[in-house]
Amino acid sequence: MRERVRSIFRRLSPSPEALIVSNSEGPHIDTSFFYLFDVPSGSFEGSAIIARSDGSLTLLTSPLEAETARQAAAKDPSVEVQLCPRMEDQIRELRRLVDSKARVALNYRELTHEAFGALAEALPAATWLDASDAIQRTRRVKDASEIARIEKAGAIVSTVATEIPSLLRAGLTESQLAGELEYRMTQNGSAGRSFATIVGFGPHSAEPHFTPGKLGLKSGDSIVCDFGALYHRYISDLTRPFHFGPSDPEMRRVHATVAEAQSAALQLLRPGVRACDLHQAAQDVVDRSPWKGLFTHRLGHSIGLAVHDGFSLNPETTEPLETGETVTIEPGIYIPGKGGVRIEDDVVVTDHGYRFLTTASREYLGPDS
Repeated sequence: MRERVRSIFRRLSPSPEALIVSNSEGPHIDTSFFYLFDVPSGSFEGSAIIARSDGSLTLLTSPLEAETARQAAAKDPSVEVQLCPRMEDQIRELRRLVDSKARVALNYRELTHEAFGALAEALPAATWLDASDAIQRTRRVKDASEIARIEKAGAIVSTVATEIPSLLRAGLTESQLAGELEYRMTQNGSAGRSFATIVGFGPHSAEPHFTPGKLGLKSGDSIVCDFGALYHRYISDLTRPFHFGPSDPEMRRVHATVAEAQSAALQLLRPGVRACDLHQAAQDVVDRSPWKGLFTHRLGHSIGLAVHDGFSLNPETTEPLETGETVTIEPGIYIPGKGGVRIEDDVVVTDHGYRFLTTASREYLGPDS
């Protein structure tokens, strides 16, 4: 934890006296709170972290999180825990621990107006600095423990994905299949879903962010399942296409094109390659096919504590990738009124290329396969 704090401070100019990361009530919880204070459980609503350039932390939290906080702090002497049952107690501690005229960095992108109001009340003469970019940039490159957790989350969804063809039956609804995927993730060690599970049958599979409903599965349907596991706060994000009954010849060709597009991007993936060039490699494959114009989203995004962890693999992102970044590679083709195919995998950028963090088959599978 200490090195993570120091890394953020090295990116801040002018250097602040303190970095404060503050949570409100859920769902307004700053995931960067858990990047600085690596604790496996607890919501830490209304809690705040005061971080300093030497890497030390003071956690201001409620008695509800006391035992979890103390157990985590016991493993790291740079962390101090102060219990603050009321907001007045937290304000008093902020005034005690931070100079009234200090330069204080905040994560503007995640801070609610109400939380900022409490900070401004505690430190009315402070100079506020925006640490959002520094935090986001530091979080992009994962350390070994983060990669291990994402890989475990990837193993969970990969296991569940291999079971999907055996679950398909006529009349099964999208919502029923989504619920079954979430149950099986939990059975395999997930602490929950990392985002709202997407399941689309037939024409619905052509909507990339479809919300599953009561549509029942019928012979000939294409299927898209996009789901993710949560493991020690880190997430995975996997999409696999399937068919039910005899597969449509056109959709088979669409699948082959999407698989080729993903392969083209992966062949290029290594440190120093620009995100936009990865997207273009996949886009070029689709543009040479009969389905030009039907790849309607970015190639991928970074993953970590959040499913969209601050970095996008799109045509506008000219920034190069670095060793240790974890990203999705997820081209797709969507034919309105008919169906869609998306193949999404999680990978980590290595010194000379990449390594898969998800391993489920990428074939166009169904009960008749």
